[in-house]
Amino acid sequence: MASTNTATQQTAVNTTIDDQFYKDVLAGLTATPKHLDSKYFYDAQGDKLFQELMGCAEYYPTNCEMEIFTSQTAELCKAIISDGDAFDLIELGAGDATKSTQLLKYLIDNKADFSYLPIDISENVISYLNITLPVTLPGIKIEGLNGEYFDMLKKAAAISDKRKVVMFLGSNIGNMPVADAQAFCKELRANLSEGDMLLIGVDLKKNPATVLAAYNDSEGITKRFNLNLLDRINRELGGDFNTRQFDHYAMYDPETGSCKSYLVSLADQKVKIGQQTISFQKDEYIYMEISQKYAIAEVDDLASQANFTPLNQFFDNKKWFLDAIWRAE
Repeated sequence: MASTNTATQQTAVNTTIDDQFYKDVLAGLTATPKHLDSKYFYDAQGDKLFQELMGCAEYYPTNCEMEIFTSQTAELCKAIISDGDAFDLIELGAGDATKSTQLLKYLIDNKADFSYLPIDISENVISYLNITLPVTLPGIKIEGLNGEYFDMLKKAAAISDKRKVVMFLGSNIGNMPVADAQAFCKELRANLSEGDMLLIGVDLKKNPATVLAAYNDSEGITKRFNLNLLDRINRELGGDFNTRQFDHYAMYDPETGSCKSYLVSLADQKVKIGQQTISFQKDEYIYMEISQKYAIAEVDDLASQANFTPLNQFFDNKKWFLDAIWRAE
């Protein structure tokens, strides 16, 4: 009976996800201009393609932040430990915790008094971390939280009254337009107490050719990554996209720091998704995602506008990427 209930519950969850996916896709493709939500990039195939992308020569952000976490581990941890009081280390969008594992090991080895609370929308990710980290990092105190960021931050506050150190890594803040990033940081501050900290990863403005190459790589992985969302719509929503009739286009504006990706229709065509037919004109685009880049002064402004004080800045050796520590005021 238990397994039947579990299967029924899982079916209900999948149905809800598929239903929301369908609604979001139709809303985006019937809008003007057309757009798709980048959170749907990451199905199993999308995850695999993103891993390939992180391994290609042009895609620098992951390696830059990993360099910071591996070469400046002690300095990062000392800033986080602060006065040595007990704290909860909360990671938003933890994924496989590859980068944060560097910090976790150092904190454990140096007997820091902390608990690790990874937050992720994926139940599989949280289950994986809850099972594997106690094996790979003996002595870790972990409680994974499955759900939306701010819902889980409220839950974390209810778990303990210890100081909070929140990590938001991988330049995830760059997946939002600047106005949305400002609103996100303000909402994040509203869920923290005075003296809490935020460790935030930000991709910095740099040579425009370097930025553009990262989102338009010579191997065509970014193109396949974007087109995979159309394949996913075909697989999961009964769509009939012909992906050969769409091309990937990326652009970077060095003035604003905005790097955007599009899929462009190569012909007048109609696509069916469920019972809905979507018309595309030749050269019409679908807006896929943004990867916002910041100047160092703009990162400080982002902090101050949200009532944080910048405390520390950690750079890779090329100064392409910044991990900043802010304190809630």
